[in-house]
Amino acid sequence: MDFEYLRRNTEDVRRRIREAELRAGRGENDVLFLAAVKYAEMDEINYLHRVLGVKDLGENRVQQLLAHYEGLEDKESVRLHFIGTLQTNKVKYIIDKVCMIHSLDSLKLAAEIDKQAKKHGVVMDVLVEINSGEEENKSGLLPSEVEAFCVSLGQFSNIRHRGFMTMAPKCEKKEDYIKYFQQTYAQVLDIWTKKLHNIGRPLISMGMSESFEEAIGCGSDIVRIGRSLFVK
Repeated sequence: MDFEYLRRNTEDVRRRIREAELRAGRGENDVLFLAAVKYAEMDEINYLHRVLGVKDLGENRVQQLLAHYEGLEDKESVRLHFIGTLQTNKVKYIIDKVCMIHSLDSLKLAAEIDKQAKKHGVVMDVLVEINSGEEENKSGLLPSEVEAFCVSLGQFSNIRHRGFMTMAPKCEKKEDYIKYFQQTYAQVLDIWTKKLHNIGRPLISMGMSESFEEAIGCGSDIVRIGRSLFVK
């Protein structure tokens, strides 16, 4: 199969990330390029990782993650992230395969992640998901719920709260995303520094194919790129 489209798209995304970093006064490789492989074929995923050097892959569904995991040609050097809605009864299937869960939004889920992580002798990195647009049909905590929720995570010894994730509402204009990203950035920094007393700053995952440059300009540390990679 000819994967020239995948090489071209990956190079384009990397270039645009770097240019956005420069515009924002940020260092090279400040931003993690996370390839969302929801719609990818197994051959594409292996090419993306093995040939193009994309190490971080994001999965939205547990069943798909498990199928892709079995098909990976080099499991040892891949960093799998779970970025979709996660049901508590599915945590046990991925706890030993992912390096981070990006979609923590309930204490019930936190308790199950903690329980399964204990069984495997690991401490799982998590991002708290924020529903920044307060959309009824989306998962994530409402902005007003985030502070209390983050404080409550202190009870779980096998969860490491690394930061936050948000998926902004679909906007007609790219600049409209900025309002949501700026709002989330300001809120989570305030919570992190004033309420959680953490050293350093949180990881912030914002921005997808249609909005990652604006997200980088607003402080995003992780961008989740899917559709733009696989356009032929």
